Amino acid sequence: MYYLIKNTLEECSAEQCHDASYPYVAVLTPEQWLAQSENFDMGIDLDMENEDILTTKAEVNFDSLTGTFCIPVESAGTDVPESFSFALDEKGIIFIDKSANALNLVKRIKQTKKWRKPSLERFLYDFLEQIIHNDLRIMQRYELELDGIEKEIMSDAEDAHIQRNNEIRGDIRDLRIHYEQLQDLGQELEENENGFFSEDNLRYFRMFSSRVDRLYDAATHLRDYTIQLNDLYQSQLDVKQNRIMTVLTVVTTIFMPLTLIVGWYGMNFKYMPELDWKFSYPIVIALSIFIVVGSMIFFKVKKIL
Repeated sequence: MYYLIKNTLEECSAEQCHDASYPYVAVLTPEQWLAQSENFDMGIDLDMENEDILTTKAEVNFDSLTGTFCIPVESAGTDVPESFSFALDEKGIIFIDKSANALNLVKRIKQTKKWRKPSLERFLYDFLEQIIHNDLRIMQRYELELDGIEKEIMSDAEDAHIQRNNEIRGDIRDLRIHYEQLQDLGQELEENENGFFSEDNLRYFRMFSSRVDRLYDAATHLRDYTIQLNDLYQSQLDVKQNRIMTVLTVVTTIFMPLTLIVGWYGMNFKYMPELDWKFSYPIVIALSIFIVVGSMIFFKVKKIL
């Protein structure tokens, strides 16, 4: 697919793309790129068909700027990361995509964007914005989930979905890495080392970098939140365990004197005068009750129970 960057993206043929005075956007498969790369005169020889794309990056060449996009599943809303390559110069940009990931983003721009001052820089800004346009809502959804997990922990830590908290932390880690790479990409575009972009239009890349910075800060905040929830979960478990240990300690303390009495009168000595006394049994019962009640009153006063 070929487009000219006018007030909107207008579809065109390959010949119109090369001959027009407007900047262009091309979305090609790796096979099409291999067959047509010489027509774009970018001075690069890249075999992108077998490239395993794992990062978002940009590299400055003599006559072009090349790189890759790797959009994590959290941003893409898909089961697998979306990835594709690109190459650009002052005339336009080419996306090399095995699937329709880049094409879908370009079509979305075609349907929703109309420019008063069209330019390659403005298209790049809108394209990059499409990659992260849903991320703020993702952050808000994660924050609501974490708020719910926090309430579960405070209510009953053992029933809290703490595993979901760990899953969210993993998602946030992937997003933070993605934002770090986008920050580097935005900086590379803003530096404009090859002079492809108008100085007046570099503000678009600064705007994009500022937005990515805010998303990175939000992701960092959520990561810290997940760590705090793990600490809260562990502390709540410790509190519950301490309560159990307190109860066991109190029970043990109460019954230690009773155990002493049992052991004392369980000895088989011949001369134990109280054994022949008719009030011995009631007195031992009364003494045991006194010990239990007195111990419980003591622990209540000390606010241990």
